[in-house]
Amino acid sequence: MTTSNQGPAVLGRHAPIFKGILRGIEKEGLRVDQHGALAMTPHPRALGSALTHPHITTDYSEALLELITGTHDSTESLLQELEQIHRYTSQKLGDELIWNQSMPALLPPEADIPIAWYGTSNTGMLKHVYRRGLAERYGKAMQCIAGVHYNFSLPEAFWELTDAGGATLQERRNKGYLALIRNFTRYSWLLMYLFGASPAVSKGFMGGRPGPLQEFDADTFYLPYATSLRMSDLGYQNKAQSDLQLCYNDLETFLERMYAAVTTPWPAYEAIGTHRNGEWIQLSGNILQIENEYYSNIRPKRTTGRCERPATALAERGVQYIEVRCLDIDHTSPIGIAPETACFMDAFLLFCAAEPSKLFPNNGFCHDSHDNFSLVVKEGRKPGLVLIDQNKPKSLADWSQELVERIAPYAALLDQAYGDSRYTAALARQAEKVRDVEQTPSARLLKTLRDQKLSLHDYSLRESLAHRDYLNAQPLDAATLERYEAATQASFMEQKRLEDGDTEDFASYVARYHAALKRP
Repeated sequence: MTTSNQGPAVLGRHAPIFKGILRGIEKEGLRVDQHGALAMTPHPRALGSALTHPHITTDYSEALLELITGTHDSTESLLQELEQIHRYTSQKLGDELIWNQSMPALLPPEADIPIAWYGTSNTGMLKHVYRRGLAERYGKAMQCIAGVHYNFSLPEAFWELTDAGGATLQERRNKGYLALIRNFTRYSWLLMYLFGASPAVSKGFMGGRPGPLQEFDADTFYLPYATSLRMSDLGYQNKAQSDLQLCYNDLETFLERMYAAVTTPWPAYEAIGTHRNGEWIQLSGNILQIENEYYSNIRPKRTTGRCERPATALAERGVQYIEVRCLDIDHTSPIGIAPETACFMDAFLLFCAAEPSKLFPNNGFCHDSHDNFSLVVKEGRKPGLVLIDQNKPKSLADWSQELVERIAPYAALLDQAYGDSRYTAALARQAEKVRDVEQTPSARLLKTLRDQKLSLHDYSLRESLAHRDYLNAQPLDAATLERYEAATQASFMEQKRLEDGDTEDFASYVARYHAALKRP
């Protein structure tokens, strides 16, 4: 069975609707000191409450900043806001700076990496205990790896043009986004080739043990043809999740499997328990504590309210947008992503949504796509590399060129909608990388390290300092600064309101949170 949508020729007659595409970014980055060592200080009070600030929060570690834009109807305004948030944050960090590289800076001993703290409200404690659980299950160092998440939604009018099936708009939207995700799964290896920027890691991150890696210099390990060690299985072994195969053929099966994962005990996690010395250390002993623990390159998403489960929100109100999670930080950009990357992501995701999308066989799991992705992150620049396309071998070079040509009409469609040529220009830049592997970010990074005789750490520190100077050189205008200062103060008031308003004990809140997950 194939979910078949309308191609660019038909969509071209409706080009104006694509100005209704919305996109947002969540960009992570470690706070470090002047030497590139992980900052051991609390989340700076000048940045507001990590629990309630709309734009500045933390992810796993207290030092892992997450900067969040609103939704935007153009890549230009999106990146403008992302730069504003970076400027505000950087100018409040004092002697600290944002590490602008996906692989971590100098980390302290594992036990000393501070887990993010969100205050004493039940909502804040849930976030903190969840992260304690991640530490127990996977270790702390792996949780300090950073990336860029790209959120993307298509206008409702687009789903009216598709023939994906469904009696209601919500059903068509659900089917359409799942079709997009299937195509993304098939072709996301291309993103790793084009934008992977972590072919090397500092030896300290590996504890001095190379594993499958080779020595690049006295301080750096690497793989010679790698594109994104961040997205590889480097040092990350999770038997529970490796056995978990979510299905993107339909939302109902996806939610059923997610429900099973967050309600099915896993012996090793049960053995850990939920408490130690009278303190919570994880939310459950199940395969997943909560839905967000599932590590995937892309997620169907729906905004949630307090104590609302993501899976329940998806079941009741449907998919609202998708979250792409596999982009490395662009270490050449002060904000971690270049304008051409955002434009390409729009064209690529529109291509994934509009092109025919066959259902996955094998109980909904596409082994070839998984294997292609894993191969490209480790060997994507290897001469003559061969992938598997519909059970047949195909060279990465040929397939990349074919995909660029297939994406081109969608880039032109977006240019038609926005009245300029930024999308075809962005695609042309990616075509250069397809023709010349030395133009890829991973190749350019390794060449720079070799030519300048720098370790990954020393290069990343130099670039992060330069980006800090760039961000601090231009103060925000008075109105923008006033808006961020107001958001910072409002975040403290909202955190206090939550803390003062809690009337139930945390154990009861956790039980109610678990109960909020409804069987699909």
